[in-house]
Amino acid sequence: MFPAKQWLKGKLKRNRLIFNTYLRARGQFASLLYMISPVIASKYLYRSIMGRKLDLKNPQDFNEKLQWLKLYWRDPLITKCTDKYEVRDYVKSCGCEEILNELYGVYDEVSKIDWDNLPSKFALKCTHGCKSNIICDDKQKLDKEQVFNQLSKWMKIRYDRIAAEIHVKNIKPRVICERYIETSDGFLPNDYKIYCFNGKPKLVLVCTERATGYKRAFLDLNWEKLDIAKDGEATAQIPKKPECFEKMLKYSERLAQPFPFVRIDFYDFNGKPILGEMTFTPVGCIARCYTEEGLKWLGDMLELPERRFDQSVS
Repeated sequence: MFPAKQWLKGKLKRNRLIFNTYLRARGQFASLLYMISPVIASKYLYRSIMGRKLDLKNPQDFNEKLQWLKLYWRDPLITKCTDKYEVRDYVKSCGCEEILNELYGVYDEVSKIDWDNLPSKFALKCTHGCKSNIICDDKQKLDKEQVFNQLSKWMKIRYDRIAAEIHVKNIKPRVICERYIETSDGFLPNDYKIYCFNGKPKLVLVCTERATGYKRAFLDLNWEKLDIAKDGEATAQIPKKPECFEKMLKYSERLAQPFPFVRIDFYDFNGKPILGEMTFTPVGCIARCYTEEGLKWLGDMLELPERRFDQSVS
């Protein structure tokens, strides 16, 4: 990052109000650029966040290759599998129906949620976006008006414009309600995010303490720590390996076959793998948690395919 720009960002971050205003302005400008060209918007966001030019002609590291895939490998199946409801059909077609979480309902409008028929614990998720979940562990304490307003706000967001994620554009905004997953101690379960390159699982990101602090660890498939994260981005403690980890790998490989890259997220529910979601553009393909060596190592594992549907991208 250029010294003057780095200095300015440091000054902005010390004033939270000004910094948040800057982030909103950057997002709005990126949205305008996206309507002109997803490529231009991607280059702007990448340079703004990573502090260097995005190389799409000869991508090398993990972020760059994911950016290339996002723009130039546009398989409709990616849209289907990103959709938190439609992905269920794909999972069933792969013979993996047993990893699907129990579904209580799917709603085209927030007003159609039948609160009375929902159990005491459940999870509400918008099908077209990220970080748009409501986790309810006691329906009696739930502020339904607040939840209604929050879900209604999320339903209106065009998530494809936030990070120029073209594949999200055609996902129909809906809300699904699924079973609440918890451990035997009543805590939220660990999240096991399996990175699959060209149809093969290669590593796992384990997210723990999700309700209190969100710690993460990058591990290889032998459950050994990987030093690919910047200082402070990963915990030094290696979490316990779930008994169903090998099953997670088996299901991941089956689901990942058509894709150059996909991250497949699981929960361990009483020793049984439960699918969380399938992610093709983690952190908008602008992740800053990795070291430079880590980005290069991950990028080397990803073999880019021939372009697909790139004629509609400018």
